Amino acid sequence: MNNIYGISHELLTLAMLAKGQKAYRATQLFTWIYEKKAKSFDEMSDVSLSFREVLKNDYYFALPKIYKSQKSQDGTIKLLLELKDGHKIETALLRYNYGNALCVSSQVGCNMGCSFCASGLLSKQRNLEVDEMVGQILVMNELLNEEGKGEVVTHIVVMGTGEPFDNFENVMDFVRIANHPKAFAIGARRITVSTCGIVPRIYEYADVGMQVNLAISLHASNDELRSKLMRINQAYPLDSLIEAVKYYVFKTGRRVTFEYILLSGVNDAVAYADELSDLIRGIEAYVNLIPYNAIDEKGYRRSDDLAVKAFQNQLTKRGITSTIRKEFGADIDAACGQLRAKEKQ
Repeated sequence: MNNIYGISHELLTLAMLAKGQKAYRATQLFTWIYEKKAKSFDEMSDVSLSFREVLKNDYYFALPKIYKSQKSQDGTIKLLLELKDGHKIETALLRYNYGNALCVSSQVGCNMGCSFCASGLLSKQRNLEVDEMVGQILVMNELLNEEGKGEVVTHIVVMGTGEPFDNFENVMDFVRIANHPKAFAIGARRITVSTCGIVPRIYEYADVGMQVNLAISLHASNDELRSKLMRINQAYPLDSLIEAVKYYVFKTGRRVTFEYILLSGVNDAVAYADELSDLIRGIEAYVNLIPYNAIDEKGYRRSDDLAVKAFQNQLTKRGITSTIRKEFGADIDAACGQLRAKEKQ
């Protein structure tokens, strides 16, 4: 049996046709599941009793359980969710003036080994299934509904725990469900998938044909430094990464986000801003500068505000558009992996 939340509309359509049903049956089921929020096939009053029994033999409904929740004074909600096998994952809702962005995890743990990241404090146990990613949206939407404010998740960033491109097929099916008009109807341009730089998957992502955003966790402007900070750079150095990014921009016409965490005394000197400008010049992109959320186990320190502004000003002088990421959840375990890691201590 399969969790119904893990089946894309395309796959469900094929399954219905294989059972001798009309193609519209998949849309009918999606409407019940996502628009009418049915929790069982018995609620689907316009589906025949006999076919409901067929569906029960093939599919079930199950969502992750909230193991722990934290809410910041700024409205950020961080959930630690328990999966069917007892593993725990995090998801976080970030409230912007343009909507509610859900930071979605794609793996249990992470093996990418980025030296500054809390996600890697616990090694990868397994990939998340599609239903476990869809479940993060559903659980958060239920929680928002309970608050009675009529809010829902409006944007998705797949940049929680794990490397999304190390779980490529499942992440793509998740995106298809999130984007589908009869499911969450979250526009492709409101969905961003982040990667630390798995180059072959960037090309594949570009060729998928969806207008979904791409974010690159860059964090360094030269190979020597990036290889120290991010193990992935030893496999896919910057020249190959930048070529893949250029292909994505050419193929999709979409602008890329380069994520750059500023670490005091490590990568925040103005000279690195010059290097970064030279590295990405000519690419339709902008740089998202991220003040570091310090993690005790990692030993890095946050760049002070003056260093952050000096770095941004230098990018501006060199013609590079950048933003400084708004900080969320300073009073809770906001960094990816922090809450889960604490539970393992």
